[in-house]
Amino acid sequence: MQAIQQSAWGDSETMALVEVARPAPVFGEVLVRVVAAGVNPVDVYTRRGQAYNRVLDLPFINGWDVAGEVVGTGYGTPRFQPGDRVFGMPWFPRAAGGYAEYVTAPARHFTRMPEGLAFTEAAALPLAGLTAWQMLVEVAALAPGQRVLVAGAAGGVGHLAVQIAKARGAHVTGTASAAKHAFVRGLGADEVIDYTTAEVSSVVRDVDVVIQMFGGRAGLATLECLRPGGVLVSGQAAWTPGLHERAGELGVRAVDYLVDPDGAGLGALAELVADGRLKVHVDAVFPLAQAAAAHDRIADGHTTGKIVLAVGEPE
Repeated sequence: MQAIQQSAWGDSETMALVEVARPAPVFGEVLVRVVAAGVNPVDVYTRRGQAYNRVLDLPFINGWDVAGEVVGTGYGTPRFQPGDRVFGMPWFPRAAGGYAEYVTAPARHFTRMPEGLAFTEAAALPLAGLTAWQMLVEVAALAPGQRVLVAGAAGGVGHLAVQIAKARGAHVTGTASAAKHAFVRGLGADEVIDYTTAEVSSVVRDVDVVIQMFGGRAGLATLECLRPGGVLVSGQAAWTPGLHERAGELGVRAVDYLVDPDGAGLGALAELVADGRLKVHVDAVFPLAQAAAAHDRIADGHTTGKIVLAVGEPE
């Protein structure tokens, strides 16, 4: 099969289209023919050697978001049958090999695609969608009527978090540059703050939950947006020195968070899609051979929604 592989950590030119052996499913696994693969910021950091490389080996096939068709199953895997259309986030943060024509993974790392969802949209949903779902629902236990701040509301995780929070009955404030305010309001946000012209912590106060996918000084500042006892769920806590100490000083909580594969969570996302309450926005689609260009696009930090690789054609 064809795959995008790298033999060294580094810039986007380390990735190359190569021929590798097609994997085979073992007990409890499925073999999925990949139609589309999502590209995430963590893919870029991993390629550079800045993310979870301690649990990865070279040569490495990047990618964790996939959507495609089941073409084979291992022993004891009644969950799916060949021909089923599925999407998932297998193995994260261990290697999944999503930038390839085939992947294998435990059946419970996938769920069926809802009717009407395109493969490119399905491939864009798992990692960002599960991150938003698990942060809001499983960690923060978001309840109707609560106030949520979604930092980076036009991004991959952010634009899905806005919609999930609204579906849970929350009041949502999002941050975005002025050019993206209409997009964020279209997602259902009640308020949008231009983080380039205003200090967010000076205009947003007494929220119950902050969802954050960036770190550093700006990450620390969002703690001040919380009410006493509120919670910040951070996907970048490791890059935010002093986060927990500052949270303690302010009488709020800060929770480190890393998404994990979850078929049940994927099913919840699929239900929201089927009900018309969640839509993933695909910013651009690149062919598999142009994975380096896709990485360069997402690395500029101004993507709206998600980037996707077109890998194959559905049967």
